[in-house]
Amino acid sequence: MPVNSPHALLMIEVQYRGGVHGGSCLASVEWRSIPTVLYPQEILDKAFGRASSQADLVEDPDKYHRVRKQMTRMVQSACDVATKTLNSYVSRWPSLNALPEFDQALVDAAVGCDDYKKNLASLQWAAERSQRISGEAQSKILRLREIDGFHKARRHAYGRLASIIDQISPQILWLGEARDVLRKLPSTDPLEPCIVVAGSPNVGKSALIRALSSGEPQVASYPFTTKQLHLGHFTHRRRVYQMVDTPGLLDRPMLERNQIEMQAIAALEHLGDVLLFLIDWTDEATTPISEQERLLEEVRGLLSDRRVLVVSTKLDLLEGDVGEEDHRISSISGEGLEELRVNLIEIIDADRVDDPLSLPEHWPREDER
Repeated sequence: MPVNSPHALLMIEVQYRGGVHGGSCLASVEWRSIPTVLYPQEILDKAFGRASSQADLVEDPDKYHRVRKQMTRMVQSACDVATKTLNSYVSRWPSLNALPEFDQALVDAAVGCDDYKKNLASLQWAAERSQRISGEAQSKILRLREIDGFHKARRHAYGRLASIIDQISPQILWLGEARDVLRKLPSTDPLEPCIVVAGSPNVGKSALIRALSSGEPQVASYPFTTKQLHLGHFTHRRRVYQMVDTPGLLDRPMLERNQIEMQAIAALEHLGDVLLFLIDWTDEATTPISEQERLLEEVRGLLSDRRVLVVSTKLDLLEGDVGEEDHRISSISGEGLEELRVNLIEIIDADRVDDPLSLPEHWPREDER
C-alpha cells in the first residue's frame, strides 16, 4: 500500500507549507478545534447519500440520455464528497512543521509524530485515488452505449471507492482516537511569556497555579495528581504571563517514564522563559527529599540555558531551616506568593524595549487596523 511512501509524505508536507498553515511565524494551535473524524462507513454513507440526491435533479425526456447523465453525476458526486471530506481532515488538522517545538513534542509524546504524518498522508492518498476513480468512471460511461452498462459502471465505481475507504479504515480510526487525545492538550501562545512549574508528585504545582492565576488545574490528593498539562495565567500591565502545570515526574531513567511524564519532559525542554522547580521539604512529602534533589539536578541539565527558581512549598507546614531555595511560599495562606510573582516579572522582563525608536515585534500598530 503506497500511502506511507516517501512521495505521499512529501505531498502532505508540501500541502501544509503552502496551505493555510504556511507562513514564517510558528503559531500554537487550539487543539479543541480539530474536527471530528467520521467513521469509514459514515464517509461512504455521506458520499452515496449525496450522490442519490443528485440523481433526482437530472431532467431529460430521453431515458437513455437521462440515465447516462444520472450515473455520471452520481459517480462524480460520490467521489467529490469522499475527496472533500478526506482533504478537509488533511487541511484542518495542524501541520507539525508549523507548530512550535513544544507542541511538536506534545504530539510526539501523546500520539507519535510519525504516525500523525503517515495517517494523514494516507487520507490524502485516498482522496487522490477517489478523484481518479471519478474521472475513469465518467470516461467509461461516455463510451458505453447501453443503459445497463451505465448502471454497471456506476456500481463498479462505487465498489472501487468503498474499497479505497476500507483500505484506509485503520488510519481513519487512528485519527479519530488521536483527536480525543489531542483535544486534551493545552494551547499556549508563543508570543507571550511562559512559566513552567515542575517537581515531583504532590509538591503543590496545581495549587500554586490556582493561587497565582485564573486557571483551574485539576487537584487531588494522590500521586500523579495532574493527569494532563494544565495552563493558567496572570496579567501584569496588560501582559499575559502563562503558567504551565506539568505532571509529577518520578526520579527514574528517561526510558522508563510513562506518557504523562514525557509530556512534562516536552514542556521542560521546549517551553518557558523561567522554570519554577517546587520542592516539598515537609515530613509528609510523597517523594523523599533525596529523590527530589536528584530530579532537580536532572532538570538543570535539561535546561542549562534557562533560569531555574527553586521554590519551597507548604510554608505553613515547614519548621526550621531547609535546603537550597530561592523562594518560600504557601498556596494555602498566600505567604510568599506576591514576592514570587514580582520576581518572575522582573526576571522575564517582557516589556523591555532595547530600541526606544522601534516597537517590539508583534506590537499592534496603527496601520494594521
